[in-house]
Amino acid sequence: MTAAVLSVRTPSSSRARVRRRVLVLAVSGLAALFVLLTVSLTTGDVPMSAGTALRALVGLGDPGDVLVVQQFRAPRSVAAIVAGGGLGAAGCVLQRLFRNPLASPDVMGVTGGASLGAVALIAAGASQLLIPIGALGGGLLAALLLGVFTWGSGLAVTRLVLTGLAVQAGLAAAVNLLIVRFPAELAGSALQWTTGSVYGRTWTEVWGAGGAMVLALAAALVMHRRLAVLDLGDDSAGALGLDTSAARLHLLVVAVVLASLAAALAGPVTFVALAVPHIVRFVTGPPTAASLTLAALTGAVLLLASDLVVQHLLPIEGLPVGAVTATLGAPWLLVLMFRQASPVRRNSA
Repeated sequence: MTAAVLSVRTPSSSRARVRRRVLVLAVSGLAALFVLLTVSLTTGDVPMSAGTALRALVGLGDPGDVLVVQQFRAPRSVAAIVAGGGLGAAGCVLQRLFRNPLASPDVMGVTGGASLGAVALIAAGASQLLIPIGALGGGLLAALLLGVFTWGSGLAVTRLVLTGLAVQAGLAAAVNLLIVRFPAELAGSALQWTTGSVYGRTWTEVWGAGGAMVLALAAALVMHRRLAVLDLGDDSAGALGLDTSAARLHLLVVAVVLASLAAALAGPVTFVALAVPHIVRFVTGPPTAASLTLAALTGAVLLLASDLVVQHLLPIEGLPVGAVTATLGAPWLLVLMFRQASPVRRNSA
């Protein structure tokens, strides 16, 4: 009798513990984000107190402080938050969709497409305001190519990964060709953009991408149940009545939109989409809809923290935030490779 009661209560108590853990982590992440945002608004060449920065943010106080906060610091910080959130959520969806711990927007060619779209507009001498739109269009173009080349296979996971790598390589080669042919005065700005940066973002860009990002995140949360069914495998998902090809296509489109919007704001920032899902799984356990939200929050914290490192802790002025995330990404990839190889070594021993 006692064992039966325990067997009934254990799953519910385990779920309750997971919910409490996710809630604590979400509150901690929001607190960390608030602290980082406060630091980003108050530090720099014109230091100010938190109260002064807050008043300047709403248009009160010294006109010089208002200009610094509203036109320079706040848009850059919010752009990092929005882009980081999109990358974290996109990486979470892609790794579950591909059932591959190394899956990221790089695998499906989104970063290569975003870079090509932005660099092509830079080469054409387009307005700075149009470059994020070019990046978004390039990311969507990469996803279209991926869908065209893999549709005949029913969007099989292995075919998606291999085709994505090929699309990414081809688009990266096109970007390099454009940069080599650039006039010298444009090559520097193109190279900086392709590394990833939130410098110079405007409120128009931030609000446009941010509004679309909220809609894409809502769509990802709504479709989370399909993702959970796909986790069972195509045969089991099909037996439960799910059209696996259509579900995979819809989830892929949402992930592409998230990653493309992030690239439109910050350029092809690496490491964030790769690392965040692993961090979230480590602290929360099996993925849920709440962990998808936590992945977006973690990505926002990580990218904003990296941008603060670029601005205030490194001696090189004008260094893109992508340089910091890429530096963190190399050892992280090695750790993942060793973790993936260790079960093989244990099984063979």
